[in-house]
Amino acid sequence: MSISRVITWDVTASRGYETAWVELDGDRLRAHGRAVGTTPEPYWISYTLDTAAGFVTRRLRVTAETASGTRTLDLRHDGEGRWTADGERPADVDGALDCDLGLCPLTNTMPVLRHGLHLAPGEREFLMAWVSVPDLTVHASPQTYTHLGRTELGGRIRFVSGDFRSDVEFDADGYVVDYPALARRLATP
Repeated sequence: MSISRVITWDVTASRGYETAWVELDGDRLRAHGRAVGTTPEPYWISYTLDTAAGFVTRRLRVTAETASGTRTLDLRHDGEGRWTADGERPADVDGALDCDLGLCPLTNTMPVLRHGLHLAPGEREFLMAWVSVPDLTVHASPQTYTHLGRTELGGRIRFVSGDFRSDVEFDADGYVVDYPALARRLATP
């Protein structure tokens, strides 16, 4: 059974907004979204995201528009741990299961759902294919997610990557509600 949602976040880190149209079908996620930001420079982002079984990223297509022009990225995962970015192999991301689009709270959903970290104790270390915004370069990003406890809406998870750390609130469906220093979901009518 497929479940569709539309989610909008106030993305404080970019001084902008993002809206994602998301469809969950069992253990697969499909989404497309748009974001506008003013930091580090004014930009528009459009993306589509598809996962395979187990919420493993299959493909992320991104277009970024800035004053200096338009960039695109076609990031693909072959299902066996290898990645290509516009047909080229990015450095050090082999073995990663997930993409992480910079300043995009939606891409935290896949590892959280795969391991149920928003609902049950646990700690997981991940390697992510992290996409910088708005330049769309791909980098390896080691990240740790630690379940801190249940909340009225779902659960709280500590996110750590390098020197960055934030205690993120997720709803029961695995979507970000409040990501201090990054984004906060807007109420839906």
